[in-house]
Amino acid sequence: MGIDLVERWATALVAEAMTDTRVVFVQGARQVGKSTLVSRYAQGAGLSPVVTLDDKATRDAALADPTGFVAGLARPAVLDEVQRAPDLLLAIKDVVDRDTSPGQFLLTGSSNVRSNRKVKDALTGRMEIITLWPLAQAEIGRRGSFLDTLLPGAPPTVADAVIGPDSYAPQVAAGGFPEAMSRQARRRDRWFANYLDTTLDRDLRDIADARRLDEMPRLLRLLAAQAAGIVNYAALASRLRISEKTVKAYIELLETAFVVRRLPAWRPGLAPREVHAPKLHLVDTGLLVHLLGAAERRIGHDDQITGKALENFVAMEIVKHADAGEDDLRLYHYHAERDEVDLVAESRTGDIVGIEVKASATPTGHDRRGLERLRDAAGTRFKAGVVIYSGRQTIPLGDRLWAVPVCGLWT
Repeated sequence: MGIDLVERWATALVAEAMTDTRVVFVQGARQVGKSTLVSRYAQGAGLSPVVTLDDKATRDAALADPTGFVAGLARPAVLDEVQRAPDLLLAIKDVVDRDTSPGQFLLTGSSNVRSNRKVKDALTGRMEIITLWPLAQAEIGRRGSFLDTLLPGAPPTVADAVIGPDSYAPQVAAGGFPEAMSRQARRRDRWFANYLDTTLDRDLRDIADARRLDEMPRLLRLLAAQAAGIVNYAALASRLRISEKTVKAYIELLETAFVVRRLPAWRPGLAPREVHAPKLHLVDTGLLVHLLGAAERRIGHDDQITGKALENFVAMEIVKHADAGEDDLRLYHYHAERDEVDLVAESRTGDIVGIEVKASATPTGHDRRGLERLRDAAGTRFKAGVVIYSGRQTIPLGDRLWAVPVCGLWT
């Protein structure tokens, strides 16, 4: 199947939200496919054509008279890249306060609206937010969420997977941006270089006002070198010779623009020396590999790259699965003393699953130690724990524990 024909998981979420919510906002990184998604949805639902704020004339009209611009739109209206004219959201609020019928506005934006106080104040209770991430491998293969099988304690059974780095290196290097995935290595690298230039020069300045962003490229390279690690703001500040406050602000901007994602620490009270700092991942591993200056063949053979790249890849795949799954799951990491679990997914009912990521093709007792500790402490709340590894088949490791090949995430 061509990448451009993939049916995105978020499409069903949009269709559902439009039936009972006045404003639906699809947010996500630039070039992740938001415009394609809403255009296809609008066409299939018989809505008006998409109006994009990337068009200068359209944007100028919206900035000059937000109220008049919104009043002139046929509803249901579809507005693309609405963060380019944020005052439109106040005008939309006035409209949907007078008419409370659902499905009036479908919006997209390349920044996280939850971080925008103006948006939160204007549209709280009136808007549903749906995040579109880079493509998941399971989306491409038309599979469902890995977590939907893991929560009931039934991980996928894989019998004859590719062994070793070949089982994950191509997927890690390609990432999930549709256009980048369709390119070969050298052309993909050029695409990411241009993507970063656009993101850092325009998108971040759109949401950062006049704040100086001179150190942002260096910070991003440092974050890539420490991907899938626990964030140490003080150490980053020392390396860059800027204040810790500025480092935190910059990382918040990168998260707002969907370049990085922080994974909070889980605090179940299992040990007295828990680490409560977040882990940080690049939203896309193709971008991560570009920032590290690595070729695909290095991903599985360079110890400085392999572990962080694979864990980052699995973590972001799980983020995508959690958003698309049947259960409302929140994701964390856990680190206590010498034991850790790379990902902990917790449902609203308190059920939890744990996921540990290892690049090796043979699971060891050490690989599952953190999962065993989590299982024993959580008791019946613990439904399943898996070690994602590069071996051939699904292997039982003990009570509610399994080793699952990487491809189990999408097969």
